[in-house]
Amino acid sequence: MSSYDVVIIGGGPGGYNAAIRAGQLGLKVACVEGRATLGGTCLNVGCMPSKALLHASELYEAAMGHEFANLGIEVKPALNLTQMMKQKDESVAGLTKGIEYLFRKNKVEWIKGWGRIAGPGKVLVRAADGSETALQAKDIVIATGSEPTPLPGVDIDNRRILDSTGALSLPEVPRHLVVIGAGVIGLELGSVWRRLGSQVTVVEYLDRICPGVDVEAGKTLQRSLSKQGIGFLLGSKVTRASSSATGVQLRVEPAAGGEAQLIDADYVLVAIGRRPFTQGLGLETVGLSTDRRGLLANQGHRTEAAGIWVIGDVTSGPMLAHKAEDEAMACIEQIVGKAGEVNYALIPSVIYTRPELASVGKSEEQLKAEGRAYKVGKFPFSANSRAKINHETEGFAKILADAQTDEVLGVHLVGPSVSEMIGEYCVAMEFSASAEDIALTCHPHPTRSEALRQAAMNVEGLATQI
Repeated sequence: MSSYDVVIIGGGPGGYNAAIRAGQLGLKVACVEGRATLGGTCLNVGCMPSKALLHASELYEAAMGHEFANLGIEVKPALNLTQMMKQKDESVAGLTKGIEYLFRKNKVEWIKGWGRIAGPGKVLVRAADGSETALQAKDIVIATGSEPTPLPGVDIDNRRILDSTGALSLPEVPRHLVVIGAGVIGLELGSVWRRLGSQVTVVEYLDRICPGVDVEAGKTLQRSLSKQGIGFLLGSKVTRASSSATGVQLRVEPAAGGEAQLIDADYVLVAIGRRPFTQGLGLETVGLSTDRRGLLANQGHRTEAAGIWVIGDVTSGPMLAHKAEDEAMACIEQIVGKAGEVNYALIPSVIYTRPELASVGKSEEQLKAEGRAYKVGKFPFSANSRAKINHETEGFAKILADAQTDEVLGVHLVGPSVSEMIGEYCVAMEFSASAEDIALTCHPHPTRSEALRQAAMNVEGLATQI
């Protein structure tokens, strides 16, 4: 039996970052991962390939429509979907190979296979050929991630009825794609195929898109996506799907009850969320069990079982790669006696549509529910010089600050490249910055980031740009 200081089950953003940090801190570490490549869902069939297709489809639409022509660029583009998928796969392969390099650099051993706990300090790994290897460790980190949540009555076959993995590798552009779920995955992948020529209809059980985001920001994004041609059926549920060799027929009913309608589509994407992956982990061998949602409880990343830790999608908190990365660092640092910590109040979220939506901290709805007095500063991208020059003026920057102390409590951005700008406020809020602190900080001109400063200035009604 091979012995380690730490064995990590799962090679996604939580697992591989934990393994690398353990190696950096001098621990003997093994990472158990059964996929052919490291990186988990995020790198292989999630965040990274979707961003590759979002980028490519955005450029294609710019060339196909009036955007290039208005800039004086005359082209006659043709879609080569095979090449688009090929460049996506090549980008992903480069990233996964990069993790292998970091493993070698930091002396992390990749144990290829599917791991399960077999009692305190013991992990069994089943390889692809069925053979098993036993590992012993002082500490075990569960980082097995999540999988798409199924929908009763809609059986995913990844031929006509797809999960997010299937929607990343379609062999053709659908004439009509129905997306079930108006969250991040549904809106991003729906945007990809809409840009490439599909009619896209999004069916959402709730009466709004992007559940959990600031309501004003969500409504602004929905208006923009609607103008682009995405159709929305809100307050609706899919109760049945019948697939054939050429398409799918859906039965859609009002969520509150009422007459059903039938919708025909070439393909259907089920994107109603994700659930923790805990099947076959041997949790019972160390006295652990999940809650009704399938989540493992933790206290500072520790489970109730001695020497067993948990990070990422398999435990509480938002199912985001960067949240898993933060937990990975904090978990390993605690294992070696350092003071690792994650500030869950300041984990940003992003929807990579066009325009993008990025948020951190409290929404207006949360502050109202808490009864906390706050001030609002807003600034539209239509008044931002760089955004106007680039013809990307949809959206706004909104800052929520405490009415008495002026501390920034929440930031909600809808607009161009806001995923790259939200980090400024993550840093500011970590240091309990006030809106005035941002308002007094010089920003380069002309940049989109000036909208963030102007919004902070407007908390006191003092914006200066037009």
